[in-house]
Amino acid sequence: MRIKLSSDTLNNRLSALSKTLGAGNKNSSNILNCFLFQASEASLIITASDSENTMTTTMPIIESDSNEMFAINAQLIMNAVRDLADQPIEIVVDNDTRAVQMVYANGTCDFIADDPYAYPQPQVLDENNLTVVTMPSKVLAENLERTIFATGDDQLRLVMNGVYFDLTPDFAVIVASDGHKLVRNQIQTIKTENPVSFILPKKPSLLLKNSLNKDETEVTIQFDGKNAVFTFDAGVLNCRLIEGRYPNYNSVIPKDNPYLVAVDKKLLLGALKRVLPFASDSSQLVRLDVEENRITIKSEDLEFATKAIENVPCGYVGNKVSIGFKGSALQAVLSNLNFDEVTLCIGDPSRPCLVLPSEQPENQDVLMLLMPMLLND
Repeated sequence: MRIKLSSDTLNNRLSALSKTLGAGNKNSSNILNCFLFQASEASLIITASDSENTMTTTMPIIESDSNEMFAINAQLIMNAVRDLADQPIEIVVDNDTRAVQMVYANGTCDFIADDPYAYPQPQVLDENNLTVVTMPSKVLAENLERTIFATGDDQLRLVMNGVYFDLTPDFAVIVASDGHKLVRNQIQTIKTENPVSFILPKKPSLLLKNSLNKDETEVTIQFDGKNAVFTFDAGVLNCRLIEGRYPNYNSVIPKDNPYLVAVDKKLLLGALKRVLPFASDSSQLVRLDVEENRITIKSEDLEFATKAIENVPCGYVGNKVSIGFKGSALQAVLSNLNFDEVTLCIGDPSRPCLVLPSEQPENQDVLMLLMPMLLND
């Protein structure tokens, strides 16, 4: 068989799919180090899999003389096309010997293909336990962007290591938490007739985040109790879900933190980045003293006699309040809130602090929570 296609388009699609493969492209099965290619007269379907996550993408081709499948080592073909100037290339496959030759303007590359029929097939969803929901690609991409950082890495509580989708008759909620920080996104325009939920592992969450377009095209989500399929403009992701019961995230969100502090996010984040290096390496404790129209950020390391203090203007009227945080955790929260101004909702120094955008996105409610650290006054 012979197919002709654009080298630049092929390179872009392979680069995106390569993140699906196992770490370092070293797997127990050699076929999982390969891309699977399925050619037709008008298009080429490319698949990558690590056995638990399978992603496919479809690209146009210039011409093809047959409908065939072949599998090529991912690293070899990516190296072959990575630095090519954009040009038509031909891939010629001998179906009897599995010899593959890629022909381009100034040369050729030769491969030996693997057995395409040994490629793992994605899990089939249970039609009797199937839920289907759609949402705009932009909404899903932005929610994943600001949520994934809060997922855990706990081998004893696997449910905390993914992004929780909680779909209700009133709204959809996308949540992640590692027990110290939490992100909760409510999307009022997404509803289901009956409450249903699933936990998406971190890897497919990242694959989706990096693949989705930030536009109004629809993403179709199909899931049963064990697997999910995301169909979007650039391709399809089939993945295994985390099984188990997610904790009651609403129970840890305080309802009446009385001290509301509005502040420019960039100013606060910039000051935090300058002050944090002076904190103790072991605790990373950063203290915030909030008083009328000012936040004073402090850190110190008694062992090395270092300290830093910086003031940031804010919108606050009330009694002075102080609270401590792990500086790197506060930095992560602020960095993942893509808004110009945020509001800190503070209670007493032992209660969780809420960090909210001062103006919520349309039809959404975004909330981040950060557990405080004990201050030694």
